[in-house]
Amino acid sequence: MENKEQEAVKLPENAFRELKDGEEYRPVMSPDRVYAEVNGWSVTWGVLMVVLFSAAAAYLGLKVGQVFEAAIPIAIIAIGVSSAAKRKNALGENVIIQSIGACSGAVVAGAIFVLPAIYMLDLHADFLKVFIASSLGGILGILFLIPFRKYFVKDMHGKYPFPEATATTQVLVSGAKGGNQAKPLLFAGVVGGLYDFIVATFGLWNENFTSRVIGWGQQIADHAKLVFKVNTGAAVLGLGYIVGLKYASIICFGSLTVWWVIVPLMALFFPDTVLNQWDPSITTTVGSMSAEDIFSHYARNIGIGGIAMAGIIGIIKSWGIIKSAVGLAAREMKGKGSDEKAVIRTQRDISFKIIAIGSILTILVTFLFFYAGVMNFNLLHAVVAILLVAVIAFLFTTVAANAIAIVGSNPVSGMTLMTLILASVVMVAVGLKGEAGMLAALLMGAVVCTALSMSGSFITDLKIGYWLGTTPKKQESWKFLGTIISAATVAGVMILLNKTYGFQGDKLAAPQAHAMAAVIAPLMNGQGAPWLLYGIGALIALILDRCKVSALAFALGMFIPMQLNIPLVVGGAINWFVTSRSKDAEVNKARGDKGTLIASGFIAGGALMGVVSALLKFGGIEFSYDAWWANHLSELLSLGAYLLLISYFIIATRVKKEDL
Repeated sequence: MENKEQEAVKLPENAFRELKDGEEYRPVMSPDRVYAEVNGWSVTWGVLMVVLFSAAAAYLGLKVGQVFEAAIPIAIIAIGVSSAAKRKNALGENVIIQSIGACSGAVVAGAIFVLPAIYMLDLHADFLKVFIASSLGGILGILFLIPFRKYFVKDMHGKYPFPEATATTQVLVSGAKGGNQAKPLLFAGVVGGLYDFIVATFGLWNENFTSRVIGWGQQIADHAKLVFKVNTGAAVLGLGYIVGLKYASIICFGSLTVWWVIVPLMALFFPDTVLNQWDPSITTTVGSMSAEDIFSHYARNIGIGGIAMAGIIGIIKSWGIIKSAVGLAAREMKGKGSDEKAVIRTQRDISFKIIAIGSILTILVTFLFFYAGVMNFNLLHAVVAILLVAVIAFLFTTVAANAIAIVGSNPVSGMTLMTLILASVVMVAVGLKGEAGMLAALLMGAVVCTALSMSGSFITDLKIGYWLGTTPKKQESWKFLGTIISAATVAGVMILLNKTYGFQGDKLAAPQAHAMAAVIAPLMNGQGAPWLLYGIGALIALILDRCKVSALAFALGMFIPMQLNIPLVVGGAINWFVTSRSKDAEVNKARGDKGTLIASGFIAGGALMGVVSALLKFGGIEFSYDAWWANHLSELLSLGAYLLLISYFIIATRVKKEDL
């Protein structure tokens, strides 16, 4: 009996690979059976998690500038409470708890990246405006994503790595199965968690290793603006393993193009020039800037342009899927849709009729919000605003989902920055300027930002559900409740923090919101935007697409800092090494599967201990290690620790033929 129960919670061998012709994926929970999923237990714990983690993430993100992903910690808590209550067959319930609770990270990111800029610019927005903007954005993100669920999670099975979904799924499966399946993940979680906790809390060694550690490396960085950086954390290494060498290499090439070609060339061609046409706060010549400053002020914008163009390309390529989804919705509206009972349980979505009506109603409510609550009953401004928000949110929904599927990181801040710039330019063109224009653009940006954050986060939940065999319709339906509760919690926390500390000054970090405020003020006062840099990024994306290279992966590499891209290649190289060093294909596969468990443990441990470290900092328990990190010995120690971590990873994946 015990062996049957263990077999029931084991992921199939084709869970992470592409399917052969005629092959089907059968999830952990059989599509032919009904399991406990939505009930008083799972909904209550899901709501509790969304309130707890929305408040914690909002506090920490605004107070100390650290935004953590809540999905894995929530999955671990769900397993813990189910085990403590001795609930049988709780896998379906745990997925619902995780899915509702994960609304916290999506809504928090959408809100705190933009809305604090309202207070920084000395504008006014009450609780209701903040709550409505976050709620409507989250709801739009859910509605716009559902038609693409089947494409991303089923049709593209094995073609996208889904790193965060993989890690969370392994946690949930290991918690349900226990025994030998859980041991490698738990042990790796302890190793990775302690490793990252020691760095984040005590700063025993530097979090990055850079080429500045040696004299000539420092000279090259100072004069040629050429630098090499790698984050030596366990969680990022695990992420790279799951992403794999193919996508990691494309991302890394994008990063190296920006850091080793564009950044040095800018310093070479504009050594004595102050390029500040779109940002008057820049007062330093390009040649006097560090490589990091050139990246953040200029080169990163090329990545934003690339991401935007990759989104447009994605929409064009997905037009058949979009047309099919719209056509199905239209047929259902006429009562000619497919019979829901004929669709197997694990592929059952909310009716497309409901999606279509819900989308129209949400857009209408958003329009009324803009018209009556933001635009002071100006019909032209409200119409332009809703068209911008609806088109941009829909356009970038697939980009956010694609980014999460490829690298597990949603470039939502870059896409929101592009939204704010477009919104500001267009709204100024139709006559909305000054403080009223700033408030309107920021609330529009908040709706889009939350929509994109939600769509990226939700595709992770749906992929977890697909692997495990939950009912998509149930995940989709209860996601709305989690979104509304999270929006109310975040709005309350933000208002409280503003009244307690005030967003003007340095008492609250809120780094993304500071960046948004810095960009939007000059735009609303007639300044320009870095269109040339966006155009270069867009052109690069077009060329890459024609060369059959993933434009989005490359653009993500241009946008995300180098130190977070290099570890992806290191992890991907470990994946290639452990899955190819034996002549026996069965042994290679077993080693690869064990490596996935270890990588998932690294990600889970790093995420969980990251929350603990941030909570300690928020509570005032903080160790000063800036002086030590300024010493290059801390980087050498970091490199040594990283090599030991890599060695452990490789050794831990060893599997002998006789053990299979």
